[in-house]
Amino acid sequence: MRTMGAGLVDCHCHLSAPDFDRDLDDVLEKAKKANVMALVAVAEHSGEFEKIMQLSKRYSGFILPCLGVHPVQGLLPEDQRSVTLKDLDIALPVIENYRDQLLAIGEVGLDFSPRFASTDEQKEEQRQVLIRQVQLARRLNLPLNVHSRSAGRPTISLLLEQGADKVLLHAFDGRPSVAMRGVRAGYFFSIPPSVVRSGQKLVEQLPLTSVCLETDSPALGPEKQVRNEPQNIYISAEYIAQVKGISVEEVIEVTTQNALKLFPKLQQLLRK
Repeated sequence: MRTMGAGLVDCHCHLSAPDFDRDLDDVLEKAKKANVMALVAVAEHSGEFEKIMQLSKRYSGFILPCLGVHPVQGLLPEDQRSVTLKDLDIALPVIENYRDQLLAIGEVGLDFSPRFASTDEQKEEQRQVLIRQVQLARRLNLPLNVHSRSAGRPTISLLLEQGADKVLLHAFDGRPSVAMRGVRAGYFFSIPPSVVRSGQKLVEQLPLTSVCLETDSPALGPEKQVRNEPQNIYISAEYIAQVKGISVEEVIEVTTQNALKLFPKLQQLLRK
């Protein structure tokens, strides 16, 4: 694994996940050795906000915090359910409290997987939760870190309607033609290491100037059912390079520049 040249930015990972409780220091050390220079840690629910902020303090300038309310709530798989406005109401005061320390608002979005959002009412409530977080991000002048599983078109449509301008769509599973609407609006799309097993027409069609790297650790790793880690971000870069017929170095350089454009506070937080 090369460690020369520009550093990599993992634009979307879940470092507060219990999967990392036992060995986070080792995981971060491996990431640094793989030339990762920043980890964008996203939240899914208000219960992990304090943990993310503590991690960003403990690893200042390396772990950069995002707070937001994900469209699917519930810690255990059997408890998972579609988000409600009440979930958001609990979270908002905490987000406001940390507003000046945040890199972005996230992870937010829509998830229309039938097991979570089987009714129009659930989908509408997800939309309302997202609209309020888009408005919050605009008011705080922060980018959005966005989830859109089984909801690519409605997510991009809502973001455009609400005037969201700085947007990262993570692990986008919609059609490339829908993604292009986002590209035209200046949105970025981050590619996780699972791309090596899912294959993505999206990578072929996205201009490199719209691409970022992510791991979504501990999920979306190169191997199914194996814990993913930030060091695997290099696998995303290699895959993109292969598909586009360019060097890994160019992919890393351009995607890191894209991350700096997308997250204006990244540069100043890295200096801390």
